[in-house]
Amino acid sequence: MSAEQSAHHPLLRHRDGHHARVTFEELLFDLVYVFAVTQLSHGLLHHLTLAGVMETLILWFAVWLGWQYTCWVTNWFNPETPRVRGLIFALMFPALLMAASIPEAFGERGLVFALAYVAIQVGRTAFIVLHLPGEHALAPNFKRMLGWVAIAAAFWLAGAFMEGPWRIGLWLIAVLCEYVSPMFGFALPGLGRSRTSDWTIEGAHLAERCQLFVIVALGETLLASGAVLAETEHWDIPVLVGLLVTLLGTLAMWWLYFGTASKDAIHCVTHSKDPGRTGAYFHYIHAVLVAGIIATAVGNDLVMAHPDKHMNTAYVVTLLLGPMIFLFASLLYKREVYQVVAKSHLAGIVLLLALAPIAFLTDLLMVGTLTTMVLLIVSFVEWRVVRRFRAKQANAVVEH
Repeated sequence: MSAEQSAHHPLLRHRDGHHARVTFEELLFDLVYVFAVTQLSHGLLHHLTLAGVMETLILWFAVWLGWQYTCWVTNWFNPETPRVRGLIFALMFPALLMAASIPEAFGERGLVFALAYVAIQVGRTAFIVLHLPGEHALAPNFKRMLGWVAIAAAFWLAGAFMEGPWRIGLWLIAVLCEYVSPMFGFALPGLGRSRTSDWTIEGAHLAERCQLFVIVALGETLLASGAVLAETEHWDIPVLVGLLVTLLGTLAMWWLYFGTASKDAIHCVTHSKDPGRTGAYFHYIHAVLVAGIIATAVGNDLVMAHPDKHMNTAYVVTLLLGPMIFLFASLLYKREVYQVVAKSHLAGIVLLLALAPIAFLTDLLMVGTLTTMVLLIVSFVEWRVVRRFRAKQANAVVEH
């Protein structure tokens, strides 16, 4: 099969140089992950222990990997063709099972979670392998990918039959198999390895998919605050201030992501010398960034539910670590987009660390207010930086 014939496989997206839009099929699929993110944040809220954090991280990476691998498939293959659309809709059933079993994934529903997740990863990849001719340019990559998700599946299923630390350990290995293997081109004996230069992607589509998932995560912070307010019997001043603080914190995170680098990120992937590498790096960064948003949503829940409650170690770590993770991932994101280090983000992380000893002396509402103030300060600084950057760009265009 020639390269030209390979490029025009009937399931592939037609690439004509224009931005491949996100389809309604993909948006419907994402709704399952709204539920999954909600389950994760609620689970962490009720298990603020070291073991609870580790379990939530493992489950989060599973949720992210299930979405991420599907995102790559819909970047290459057209979701509006009947077979690919059918694949996406078929994946929604195990995805819903996986999301629904999250609260008891390390309990009695571990096998349900593992089977649902394995069905998503192995089923989707096997479908593509069966539908791609062996000589197609993407076929070797998906065969290697199938090998790695099958290896990971063995650890997911083995862990489901174990309990406690054994399940955590086996599932952690499974996550690493799927998360790290792309860094090495899904290398397998006899199958070789893939190169990111072989991953011909539609950069704007991939960047937009990541941005939409960030919207899903930010939406969870708003849903969580609204849900806690609705369940609160007395809407007194501390509760309403808590609502304002959590809303402003969410808006600050929105601005730091969408108000600064989102449009430039699309340009970055699209015009990269190696779009596959840049796209993969974006996905790694977003896994951390969204984790920070989820952790921040948990902190928001605590502030809304118990604004005047005195701080303990778990509360301090939750309220400070969420924004810190977000700022750190945002720093990496902007480093990739602009090739510079966002000093405002570093300063914000330092300020959040400086709040740690003060936090033990006050209550949840005060700490929530202080962390939001840090995010707002960083947002203000970034606004000024972006404004100057845009002005320089405009002047350069005029002079040219």
